[in-house]
Amino acid sequence: MSGKTDSNDISIIDLTPENIADYGVCGYSNVEKHLELQRKIAWFKEYYPKGLRIKALISKKGGYQGMLEYLPGKYAHRPVAAEGYMFIHCIFVGFRAQYKGKGYASAMLDTCIDEAKTQGMKGVAVVTRKGSFMAKKDIFVKKGFHVVELAKPDFELLALKFDAEVPNPKFAVPSTESYSKGLTVIRSPQCPYSVKNVDAILETAKEMGLSAKLLDFNTHEAAQRSPCAFGTFCIINDGEILSHHPISNTRFKNIMKK
Repeated sequence: MSGKTDSNDISIIDLTPENIADYGVCGYSNVEKHLELQRKIAWFKEYYPKGLRIKALISKKGGYQGMLEYLPGKYAHRPVAAEGYMFIHCIFVGFRAQYKGKGYASAMLDTCIDEAKTQGMKGVAVVTRKGSFMAKKDIFVKKGFHVVELAKPDFELLALKFDAEVPNPKFAVPSTESYSKGLTVIRSPQCPYSVKNVDAILETAKEMGLSAKLLDFNTHEAAQRSPCAFGTFCIINDGEILSHHPISNTRFKNIMKK
């Protein structure tokens, strides 16, 4: 681990509809400038009364350095059946290397697990994947989570069950049959990274003579019907999934050229 951190420098903040604009989300901090943050705040305010919670890791010196987002599984923005579980959307720590490996992610995860127990839930569930935009399973396995189901191409659904007898959460990923014609881009305000480059991708598709359609999955009902296990972003062309997570316009161009 590189660098050092001062324990007095770091605090874990509970974001609320009243203070979320003060701290920002996922590195987006300027409400007037960032459409991504505007959409995320509006979505957060809608789901906060339903139990959505965001823990933000704040450094006095380094600013926003991590977060944990979770909510009751009934409202999960991924194609899963996880009612009765607390469901984690995302967790990360460290825009800067010195904040990684200090136990901050583990501490935030403990608060989520404790809250799920206090609310009498079945357990805690999360979707993991190697690569960008989603946490790997390692930190969850250390807390006692187990893989309960897989989804193509490499997604894993994990659960920490408080009672071994309760049913496991499940993937509920539909087929791409209804997306068999043309190009479809799916996004959701749950993930602020799903806003960036989408306009450019749609313009590029138009230049390539592709029939492109944008679908905004603003609700949990819509996200739970996503044909991608990621839930809040997907690019599909003639029934074939081209990307399961947000990509740049350049990456899109390269994919389509192939």
